[in-house]
Amino acid sequence: MLGAAMLVSSQACAQWWQEALNPSWWKDPFGVEQRTSPAPNQRWESKEPLPQVAPPRAAHEPISTDGPLALPQLTEYALLNNPRTRQAWFAARASAAAVGVVRGEDLPVVSGGYTVTRLRPVSGTSGQVSPWLTRWGPQISISYTLYDFGAGDFKLEAANYRLLAANLAQNRVLQEVVFQVEQAYYQLIGVEALVRVNEQALKNAGTVLDAVQRRRESGLATVADVYRTETQVAQARLALTRSRGEFEKARGNLATAAGLPIDTALRVHTLAAPPQTREAVQSIASYLERVKSSRPDLIAAEAQVRASRAAAEAAAKAGLPTIEISASRVHNAWHRSAPGPSIPSTNADTLTLNVRIPIFSGFRDTYQLRQAQMQAQQAEAARDAIYRQTQLEVWQAYYDLQTVSGSISSTEALVKSAEQTAQATLARYQGGFGTILDLITAQQDETSARTQRIQSYLDWYTVLARLHLSVGAGNLFDTRADVKQEKTP
Repeated sequence: MLGAAMLVSSQACAQWWQEALNPSWWKDPFGVEQRTSPAPNQRWESKEPLPQVAPPRAAHEPISTDGPLALPQLTEYALLNNPRTRQAWFAARASAAAVGVVRGEDLPVVSGGYTVTRLRPVSGTSGQVSPWLTRWGPQISISYTLYDFGAGDFKLEAANYRLLAANLAQNRVLQEVVFQVEQAYYQLIGVEALVRVNEQALKNAGTVLDAVQRRRESGLATVADVYRTETQVAQARLALTRSRGEFEKARGNLATAAGLPIDTALRVHTLAAPPQTREAVQSIASYLERVKSSRPDLIAAEAQVRASRAAAEAAAKAGLPTIEISASRVHNAWHRSAPGPSIPSTNADTLTLNVRIPIFSGFRDTYQLRQAQMQAQQAEAARDAIYRQTQLEVWQAYYDLQTVSGSISSTEALVKSAEQTAQATLARYQGGFGTILDLITAQQDETSARTQRIQSYLDWYTVLARLHLSVGAGNLFDTRADVKQEKTP
């Protein structure tokens, strides 16, 4: 057995030396390049099983999908289960721990140990070798920085501002999740209403087709009229199919925003009345002024600026002296391997006052200070960019809201006129006075008007949510609409 083991070992050594003598072996001795794709145009294949992706964390209280869901229910559920809210919260907790790390530097550092040493003294004059001695015992030491010219205070100030920025970033994420749910919610309502409009359009097209066929049988319509009406029916059916597909996509989008499985069968309340827009007219100047104190990411950017400035001040103090004090106690117990007089145990106490004066660090402190100063300037530029962007977002959302508010009344009048025109044209056609082209045009105008009304509703709610997000405040005004489960006008 021993001989076989020695033979295997010698063969392995010979193989290793043979590989080592190959010049290409020295380019990649560990063979790490073999773990990548062999060429740029070839995909990488894993030789080992890939890690399995764990599903998202399930909610503690699953949401009920038995009945239609209101926006507050979905919003509350999303704030609990959307991964972005947990991500932002853990980031804030990490920043809080960073404050604790910096504050810990103000406390003494205490360390302990246990040492075992075996030595054999040799006389320096006679060269006589003494018996082996074994020394063992515990030790404890304490060190504390008495003064560092304020460098620690600036580090703590920077950490506190970073924590403030992280908390504000979490608040902004919550606002963004709420906006995402609102946008997906109203999009689903709009697409659902569009499905019903297309269903009605298909029904109307079928009614026209029946009328045309009856007139064809009576000799009052041509075969071209029948073909044109059949084309209208096919187009209405295609529009309905597409809107149903968009509805499923919108439902998956809302489920994802709320932190639900994407295949959750969601049902939502439908709008029972046009949006109440009379309270949505406020001064743009008040919004622009309000955003400076209510937009979390803008205030977080200011906190990052102050954190960078404090970090630069701390870097400027790095080249100054520090005063430190340290103390230690070591207990030594001895054991002689040969007979002889015993060596008594001893305690070694040390108290040291140290003044550390940096003289030269390879220009490291110089470049660290310069880096910190440039990072502070970068943070200021980033804050200014966010400020300009927030002003633009508020400005655009405000005037978009004014535009869609005026379009709602226009689309209401448009729908009423188109419905009356379609009914009158159908009656004239059935009475034998109108043409099929006039009837088809009137029905298309009616469908288009209903679609525009739905779009105006959807635009108003989504733009209102966008204005709410851009201002970053609480409720700007009462935006609640009466909702119930009934057919949208």
